[in-house]
Amino acid sequence: MRTSNPQEPARPAIRGRWRRIGAAAVGTAALVLAGFGAAGPANAAPAAKVTSAAASTSAKVTWSPACSTPAKGQMACKALRVTGGTTAFQKANTHADAVTPKAADAATPSGYGPSNLQSAYGLTSAAASNGSGETIAIVDAYNDPNAEADLAKYRSYYGLSACTTANGCFKKVSQTGSTTSLPSSDAGWSEEISLDVDMASAICPNCNILLVEATSATMANLGKAVNEAVTLGAKYVSNSYGGSESSSDTSYDTSYFNHPGVAITVSAGDSGYGAEYPAASKYVTSVGGTALSTSSNSRGWTESVWETSSTEGTGSGCSSYDAKPTWQTDTGCSKRTVADVSAVADPATGVSVYDSYGVTAGWYTFGGTSASSPIIAGVYALGGTPSSSSYPASFPYASAGTSALNDVTSGSNGSCGSSYLCTAKSGYDGPTGWGTPEGVAAFTG
Repeated sequence: MRTSNPQEPARPAIRGRWRRIGAAAVGTAALVLAGFGAAGPANAAPAAKVTSAAASTSAKVTWSPACSTPAKGQMACKALRVTGGTTAFQKANTHADAVTPKAADAATPSGYGPSNLQSAYGLTSAAASNGSGETIAIVDAYNDPNAEADLAKYRSYYGLSACTTANGCFKKVSQTGSTTSLPSSDAGWSEEISLDVDMASAICPNCNILLVEATSATMANLGKAVNEAVTLGAKYVSNSYGGSESSSDTSYDTSYFNHPGVAITVSAGDSGYGAEYPAASKYVTSVGGTALSTSSNSRGWTESVWETSSTEGTGSGCSSYDAKPTWQTDTGCSKRTVADVSAVADPATGVSVYDSYGVTAGWYTFGGTSASSPIIAGVYALGGTPSSSSYPASFPYASAGTSALNDVTSGSNGSCGSSYLCTAKSGYDGPTGWGTPEGVAAFTG
């Protein structure tokens, strides 16, 4: 039995912080916290709708989208920030004689950290030994001026080695590769960036991180950022954004995502049943989302499809435009089926993130398939460099039905009858694909 470890290591006091709506930081227990600092300026974003999380975890958990509603023709970031309630991490660490703080009231982490995620996905040994020399690229829109400093806070708290520009581990560039001429800064996308770089660090602490910031959230600019990431040598590229499919998608495939030998991961979406792009690209690994909780079973963890309502949960479904890749053989979609694999995304069972731009500097809990995409990119990186002619999206299919993947068999993300396209089944299903990682074997090839 692999031992689950819901209690992350205690670290020195961390400054509290919050973004946009002015909510409070998240925390696990009423630990001492000192030195609250003011945040820097940020682009204003309209107040976002707050929604309730799945009752199976905690009916009191609430969250809000990190990014403002995108303009027409732009992609939406998939980060969901917890604003209140008691998360799964907090519940697992509640003592009978103590009062569990609300996720938005405390100032220490209230979501899963690196050791939790590594334990849940059988990666503890690989995370300690693998990844040196590998580069995970994070592609997002706009600039996060505090990205490196916030990453340093996250890694220091959890005892991970420093990842800085100075030591060659961290690099931030624009979509043209410039380190000095960067996009305008944006508070919401900065939250997305913090989530992404922290999750890459959590899964592959020894990996280098390349942050490529697109000028805006159009598919053309984000696609150019993907190409720049590959040009700069990244073999693993995480994309935590998406939007409605269009007849242009097949041309985007050719222009931006057809990179043999590169593992490109994309969030499946947070709006429940229905396919999005670029998750529907035949060249990417489409990553669905789960609710992750500790368990007394042999694994030490259990997962189900993440769904809050018919419009809040992991994405899945049939593409309207993208052809089915040769390695995908399900019969319910004549074209590409979303998703391929999955990882934690339910905000109620969310992950800890440190962020400071446009908010009170400190700890927040995040969910959304924005979390699952960089997690899976990190697993690919732990598995080693893909062969130059391969399409890594096919790798999990070669391990389908084996112990290299945790089969998720409960839950649904919408109404499509009892179809596997929106309902978890034994084997392949739309919301979770072939399941979640159990080590790196299903992500190596």
